[in-house]
Amino acid sequence: MKSKVMSRESAVALIKDNSTVAVGGFIGSGHPEEISLEIEKSFLNNDSPKGLNLVYAAGQGDGKEKGLNHFGHEGLLSRVIGGHWGLAPKLQKLALDNKMEAYNLPQGIISHLYRDIAAGKPGTLTHVGLKTFVDPRNGGAKLNSLTKEDIVKLINIEGKEYLLYKTFPIDVAIIRVTYADEEGNATLEKEAMTLDCTSMAQAAKNSGGIVIIQAEKIVEKDTLDPRFVKIPGIYVDAIVVSKPENHMQTFSESYNSAYSGEKKGVVNDVGVLPLDERKVIARRALMELKANSITNLGIGMPEGISLVANEEGVAHEMVLTVEAGPVGGVPAAGLSFGASTNPLSILDQCEQFDFYDGGGLDIAFLGLAQCDKKGNINVSKFGPKIAGCGGFINITQNAKKVIYCGTFTGGGLKLKICDGKLNILNEGKFNKFINTVEQVTFSGEYAYEVGQIVLYITERAVFRLGKDGLILEEIAPGVDLQKDILDHMDFKPIISENLKNMDEKLFKEDLIGIKLN
Repeated sequence: MKSKVMSRESAVALIKDNSTVAVGGFIGSGHPEEISLEIEKSFLNNDSPKGLNLVYAAGQGDGKEKGLNHFGHEGLLSRVIGGHWGLAPKLQKLALDNKMEAYNLPQGIISHLYRDIAAGKPGTLTHVGLKTFVDPRNGGAKLNSLTKEDIVKLINIEGKEYLLYKTFPIDVAIIRVTYADEEGNATLEKEAMTLDCTSMAQAAKNSGGIVIIQAEKIVEKDTLDPRFVKIPGIYVDAIVVSKPENHMQTFSESYNSAYSGEKKGVVNDVGVLPLDERKVIARRALMELKANSITNLGIGMPEGISLVANEEGVAHEMVLTVEAGPVGGVPAAGLSFGASTNPLSILDQCEQFDFYDGGGLDIAFLGLAQCDKKGNINVSKFGPKIAGCGGFINITQNAKKVIYCGTFTGGGLKLKICDGKLNILNEGKFNKFINTVEQVTFSGEYAYEVGQIVLYITERAVFRLGKDGLILEEIAPGVDLQKDILDHMDFKPIISENLKNMDEKLFKEDLIGIKLN
């Protein structure tokens, strides 16, 4: 069989104008940086390929130049269907400037769409996204006025509402692998996650399209263990061998064998949080966790929960999962987020979302950016910034219990915590608890209808979701209900008849003896 190995220039030349192109990756893990660079170079020098329809599940980029930012040129793209936009500001700008059509679908939906496209199904049928901004009654995932086509449909089956996300042909799938032979059989043993590689390749092949893979190294035929071949050569049309600098395991680490499971790594001392608002919130959130619960921790504020759990000696009782696929281990942070040190298992991304969507998560801890009187949460769009929902909707809509973690106000908040009390030295410039969120990434109405337990934990107040909205159940010792809480909310919450102080131990330096029941 003729070798499929070729230069990156020859591989990109196979991409025709106006093609629908699916690109794999999670931040930097699994992203084919060598090929993305060449697509950008070819467009700028040759005006081709152009008019591409870009599809991706997880966000891919470094917030600056890498990843999908290489596609951020007017004319290169005509449409984007993406899961998370925050790490690709150049794509955000094109969407905000109405220079291309733009959709934001849940990460897990796009992951499942690959599989359903491969299987020749008309769409992905699910409850995920109901009553959020992707519901056609609330905008149908469209991000600007240029975007007209409805790609999400509301349907009723036996008296229940569902969303149908329409499938579409994929002309080109671009995937990163570890090793490949000249026929295209490829393995991923040095990758931190397997993501949607198999489904993407099948989707493109069954759409009559092509599959381009970026490999670290070419090996001899018949030397790969067939149990590790995630992409059979029958799917592959072109192989590009990457330069090492464009094949880093993540955008912050060249290679960490503990991420891929090739070796067990030593988890370094993760340190101890200082006694500040983050630690108070993390402590209070950890008190909601039961031993051996299957858990998802969001990035940002919720990351402090694992630090507190380690300090309190209960980290071993948490079973942490990441939407990218790892189960167990210690999730990485920053530009390595998505990977886990010493995972017990690494599932394909679509399989992880199968588990999440079906209610497998016992508890999820996510950030709190904006919250309104109905208990809705917005983490996806703020004025001229498109963050995107990523896996947030899949996770929060389906976990048995959801805990939102964040400071009560934002922008310049300064506190002093001592002697079991909270003192507010400088209030934040803007309220997070507002009348109506800008975009509904989490629907309080839907959560209440399905019986989900939802808490909103801040450094000075704890709310629970009720039938008629937020119920204030706890306030920090040392704060005034009216002056420090109600005066900094755009709406008045329901105040519990059993309103109580948050545990004073949360506001003290010593270990507080958290035990998971």
